[in-house]
Amino acid sequence: MALRTLSAKTAAALDEHLMSTGQYTIDQLMELAGLSVSQALYRLSPPTTHRRVLIACGPGNNGGDGLVAARHLVHLGYAPSIYWPKAGKAEIYARLGAQLKDLRVPRVEDFSSAIRETDVVVDAVFGFSFSGEVREPFPAVIKAMKEAKLPVLAVDAPSSWDIESGPPEDGPGVGYMPTALISLTAPKPLVKHFKGRHFVGGRFLGKDVADKFEIDVPPYKGLDQVVEVDVKGEKL
Repeated sequence: MALRTLSAKTAAALDEHLMSTGQYTIDQLMELAGLSVSQALYRLSPPTTHRRVLIACGPGNNGGDGLVAARHLVHLGYAPSIYWPKAGKAEIYARLGAQLKDLRVPRVEDFSSAIRETDVVVDAVFGFSFSGEVREPFPAVIKAMKEAKLPVLAVDAPSSWDIESGPPEDGPGVGYMPTALISLTAPKPLVKHFKGRHFVGGRFLGKDVADKFEIDVPPYKGLDQVVEVDVKGEKL
């Protein structure tokens, strides 16, 4: 049976529930998300063949997931670098930045040049809360990812896609179809338009919460934090 999708409104309500009733902190949720991203990338492009990873990070939580993933990727044998032109103002972003600096993860300034010197890209620019116009400097970043002849893993949503209706009809994201997508917690409605490899990650929800928000927890195995499913949400 296909996994049910999670709307942007319900995803926001789930986050609110987890941080109030569930007593999770944003740090914990971001850590779980970033760990899932790192495992999905390992499945998609292992460090034996794709050691250099360029992570495009936006200013919000999606970018934070990318920063956490970068830290985990160091310990998995990758050589990550981050493009993070607009750091978020919340204290967590300063902490994540300091952790990456301690691990000597470089922060690149020119994405278009850096993408020519990497093996795989993580798109952690915009997530489920994105709406409206893609603002500078991200149009050029999305265009570069679209045109890259490299594997690209999108975090929760291909950047510029509408969480409900999928790919845009105009703007820099037209024709952008990443190699793979990792849906965090549950697939979002846009997945019906996606044509690449699809992972679901975020192995921490209890049955009561999953039932409350009508989430189908996929069949994780062993120590895995991710599971690969087809675009209809059925396990491969």
